[in-house]
Amino acid sequence: MKKINLPQIFVHVGSLLPLAKLIFDFLTNNFSPNPIQDLEQQTGLAAITLLILSLATTPLRTLFNWRAFSKYRRALGLYAFLYATLHVIIYFVIDYAFNFDLLFEATLEKRYTLIGTIGYLLLIPLAITSYKWGMKKIGKNWKKLHKTVYLIAPMLILHFAWARKGDIFSLQGDVLQPFIYALLVILFLILRIPVIRKKIISLRK
Repeated sequence: MKKINLPQIFVHVGSLLPLAKLIFDFLTNNFSPNPIQDLEQQTGLAAITLLILSLATTPLRTLFNWRAFSKYRRALGLYAFLYATLHVIIYFVIDYAFNFDLLFEATLEKRYTLIGTIGYLLLIPLAITSYKWGMKKIGKNWKKLHKTVYLIAPMLILHFAWARKGDIFSLQGDVLQPFIYALLVILFLILRIPVIRKKIISLRK
């Protein structure tokens, strides 16, 4: 009898819960008076949360030797891309109805739209090359390409904070959640520095 893989179940079920909630809210008409904004905010939050969780797998292994979740880093990243894609579709298709003049104007005028668009475009090659054929296709450059996530994550946190009409640097506005996410990303990136990582592993042992 095949053993139940609890971490795998946890990762996939947990990653699909935001989508299940969206479907439930749609079927029960449980949105606010601005349903498009609800859809954008919920898909965006799910995307950045899962992206940060994907970044957390290696530091968790370093700190606590939790190997169970490290193998699901790719799955978490792909789920993050799924929600990011839904977020972009809702924004471009539903909110702006493919009005490219308005989209271009909004992208130039609203800094959160500009940095969010750039961040999403940078995520596309990571998602495409997350499968074995993609890894083989680019060979040794695969690791270099996927390290761009260390740049993408801070960009998307800025997108998150600016979309909340706040300033994460001066802590003005509704930026508590983006600020916490920023601290987590900084911590995870510090823990990936080889010298620090080796020191922590040696202390843990």
